[in-house]
Amino acid sequence: MIDIKAPEEQEGTKAVVRAWLKQIGDAVAENDPLVELETDKVAQEVPAPASGVLTEILLNADEEAGPGAVLGRLKPANGAGAEAPAAVAPQAAAQPAMKQAAGDIPLSPAVRRAVREHHIDPATIEGTGRGGRITRADVDAAVEARAKPPASPQKDAKAPDAVGGVRTIPHDRMRRTIAGNMLNSVTTAPHVTAVFEADFSAIIQHRNAHKAALAAKGVNLTFTAYIVSAAAKAMAVSPAINGRWFDDRVELYDDVNIGVGTALGEEGLVVPVIRRAQALGLEDIAAQLTDLTARARENKLTPQDMRGGTFTISNHGVSGSLIASPIIINQPQSAILGVGKLEKRVVVKEIDGADAILIKPMSYVSLTIDHRIVDGHQTNAWLTKFVEILETWPR
Repeated sequence: MIDIKAPEEQEGTKAVVRAWLKQIGDAVAENDPLVELETDKVAQEVPAPASGVLTEILLNADEEAGPGAVLGRLKPANGAGAEAPAAVAPQAAAQPAMKQAAGDIPLSPAVRRAVREHHIDPATIEGTGRGGRITRADVDAAVEARAKPPASPQKDAKAPDAVGGVRTIPHDRMRRTIAGNMLNSVTTAPHVTAVFEADFSAIIQHRNAHKAALAAKGVNLTFTAYIVSAAAKAMAVSPAINGRWFDDRVELYDDVNIGVGTALGEEGLVVPVIRRAQALGLEDIAAQLTDLTARARENKLTPQDMRGGTFTISNHGVSGSLIASPIIINQPQSAILGVGKLEKRVVVKEIDGADAILIKPMSYVSLTIDHRIVDGHQTNAWLTKFVEILETWPR
């Protein structure tokens, strides 16, 4: 028998079996997807390690799969002769076969997870996407419609304290796991936040001069690229910001691996990582951001894309907020940067020894730190350097 194992590396997040894509007795080819695992960040299909017949399912739906855990076993094709077991694991047998929507239109990973989570047959959903494709919004609408009680033939008068228009939306697995991670972070680490202001005039001028040339190469030059670059350079003055807390030690890293929070609407948040940002130029950072953001929104990120972060950026200002405090630290990292909404504000600057009132594109930038690792003077030194780099670009 050949063991079917979960990946060894999971970046500290709990993986669970989302669904088996094959059942006991099914013949499979090498690299066929066998079972889908899910963490709070990504869904991952585990392929067949060889061709053969699936003979055992050891971990069923909703059971935790630790790194390297044996999920099941298969008999290799060259071992033909023994019959597959007649009995199937109870939970595995109970899983309904996944039907395709009308016309055999393929389902995206996010839609597959949603229909399994809510036990909905995709053939009953009318897709509104291109070519009749079922979108996550279509699944949410089907869940909402199913949750509505049937209309009463008789209209009863409401009690004075009755509340109308209530919708019940079950938590999906990603939301439950995110909630657990957030609660763990705030109960584990003492969060402290410092806030500075940054003038974006210099990087706006630089971006306007270069964004068209990069766009011709398929690269989107965003403000986030400048923020990633400046954050990586600022680590030189406060190395503890690029560290992790463990019960018996603190680890400080030479490589600055920066995770960038990417919102997926109602589906939650993922944090793809740009590795060795301290060694990358602005164009390289912008190219990686373009690629990672596109794949995140298409549900095509891999676990490797999310792994190894030493620092995180939350660009919460893109949705309109000026300040968010505290922004929850991605444990066991020591800090997280928040960037607020960019807006024109009246500021006082000294020009030739005299005060002048000017209108500048300003943003509040905050650094939330784990006070077990980082102190106030390190926090302020880092923010001072970070703002200086932004405001004097290019150096």
